[in-house]
Amino acid sequence: MTPEQRRDQLLDLGAELFASHPYDEVHIERVAELAGVSRGLLYHYFPGKREFFVAMLVREDAALLDETAPDPALTPVEQLRHGVDAFLDYCVRHEFGVRAVFRGAVSSDPEIVAIVANSIDRQVERILVATGGGNDPAPMVLVALRSWIYLLRAASYEMLSDKRVRTDDVMAMCMSAFFGAVAGLSPDVLPEGLREILAERDVTPR
Repeated sequence: MTPEQRRDQLLDLGAELFASHPYDEVHIERVAELAGVSRGLLYHYFPGKREFFVAMLVREDAALLDETAPDPALTPVEQLRHGVDAFLDYCVRHEFGVRAVFRGAVSSDPEIVAIVANSIDRQVERILVATGGGNDPAPMVLVALRSWIYLLRAASYEMLSDKRVRTDDVMAMCMSAFFGAVAGLSPDVLPEGLREILAERDVTPR
């Protein structure tokens, strides 16, 4: 096993622990036990629990952003639908890592807060680029898009926590919520692409 493979193995095992236990209850020495390696080797990769969790968060965030990358060949509404579908699909396929990341989102640690905020800002930026609103968007546009992404993340966490919840239903709810959030904005602040999205749904801004 290469050093990178070993590191990924440790992060995978840690994700299972953080996904099922509150942060304060997780002892990363347990990761070494599960991996069958010495604690010294674990600490070679990660000096402590905080560093371990940050590394896990950075890895999952990078993978999630990569798999939800937009396709500029699609229309704005198609890009949005593709992005939500890819997001939910990633959550299902990487349940432990995603649940661990979403648990960490409530952390007060400045570095963790900054990582989560940066991830959300990058998703907002993607929507703005796709809809032609990337240059100096109105504050309320940012409020609407950031709030919607928080909803998407929360709904995904609930979906993973309750196996009765169907992915298709979460998809439909999140898409409807997006249209509702955007329709609640003043027409004067809407980028052209967001106007087109509402027009396709025959939704009139307030």
